[in-house]
Amino acid sequence: MTTSSSTPVAPSKALPLTDKVLEALAITKRGVDELLIESEFAQKLARSEQSGVPLRIKLGLDPTAPDLHLGHTVVLNKMRQLQDLGHQVIFLIGDFTSMIGDPSGRNATRPPLTREQVEQNAMTYFKQASLVLDPAKTEIRYNSEWCDPLGARGLIKLASHYTVARMMERDDFSKRFKSGTPIAVHEFLYPLMQGYDSVALKADLELGGTDQKFNLLVGRELQKDYDQEPQCILTMPLLEGLDGVDKMSKSKNNYIGITEPANTMFAKIMSISDVMMWKYYELLSFRSLADLAALKATVDGGANPRDAKVALAQEIVARFHSQAAAEEALNDFVNRSKGGIPDDVPEITLPGAPAGIQQLLKSANLCASVSEAGRMIDQGGVRIDGTVISDKTVKIEAGTFVLQVGKRKFARVTLTA
Repeated sequence: MTTSSSTPVAPSKALPLTDKVLEALAITKRGVDELLIESEFAQKLARSEQSGVPLRIKLGLDPTAPDLHLGHTVVLNKMRQLQDLGHQVIFLIGDFTSMIGDPSGRNATRPPLTREQVEQNAMTYFKQASLVLDPAKTEIRYNSEWCDPLGARGLIKLASHYTVARMMERDDFSKRFKSGTPIAVHEFLYPLMQGYDSVALKADLELGGTDQKFNLLVGRELQKDYDQEPQCILTMPLLEGLDGVDKMSKSKNNYIGITEPANTMFAKIMSISDVMMWKYYELLSFRSLADLAALKATVDGGANPRDAKVALAQEIVARFHSQAAAEEALNDFVNRSKGGIPDDVPEITLPGAPAGIQQLLKSANLCASVSEAGRMIDQGGVRIDGTVISDKTVKIEAGTFVLQVGKRKFARVTLTA
């Protein structure tokens, strides 16, 4: 791939910012952590409007895992907003950089992935991202296209464009060096290769999480060295999970997966706090800023915030499932909140009647262990056909009944002798 650019240098005289450009700038800035450099990006928008040539918006993601949650979609949502403004979004799969491994704020080297792992993850990655992006208008690229042909000679030449001193400005490298934690030489190559992606794609804007700021800036500097107009960079904040404290993460079990069942997704969104709801709206909703301002004013004026949360849950469930699924999820949630039994209760047949309630809850996969089952009974969280069970020693006779643990776990059990 040719890395020289024919992109014209921005004119010395600033272009006027029309109402349409200012609106696009406001949409771009919605929910962002930083937009660097805003004045440059405003001129890029103005030039795009004047010329009719869409901006090239880049998002590079390494397929380190095949599953996405709502925290991952924060950046994807911003890409969709820019896509809806008429710009060309480029979904870059880092199949080459995945095999280098980027620590991205970690205090230890991330193990590089094998080619087989990368290919397996990439198979489902874009399919899930397409639940947010318009796949028909998305340019899909793999950075092995231009990274593989570089070879050793090209890689050495690329490395000459950046100094070790500049590389050590990266916060995690600096901390690891000071603490004596090893830094492998190949880790320095990751920011360089990510930056080279911007050169190869002639990006006007690159997006990423706040933990990617250093790498995005490397791309900007490399473009200057390759006589290209430097990209602007946009970083998005990290979304807190259901606990409202830590960032959304599967390891912390505070996540909402975008492929989870509609009813589960709806119930999880309804569990977030009224305060956190507004951040979710800002980062996840496709509703306009004017709509959100009006909605917040209504709640501030005394409307029940639960209604606003229901609207958010329905919007997100409809996006990843369907409007019909969102309506069914609302009905299911209302039914459960009234103590009702949902329609989609899994059915299971178990032998061993009469059975101890604690072992029965474990066997029905409603509790991870007998001890957890005991704790749930002590807390009043176990019901049989709607009746609370308070005796941990009770024996359950043969028959068919609905077991319930907490508000969300149900099973229709047929217990046989």
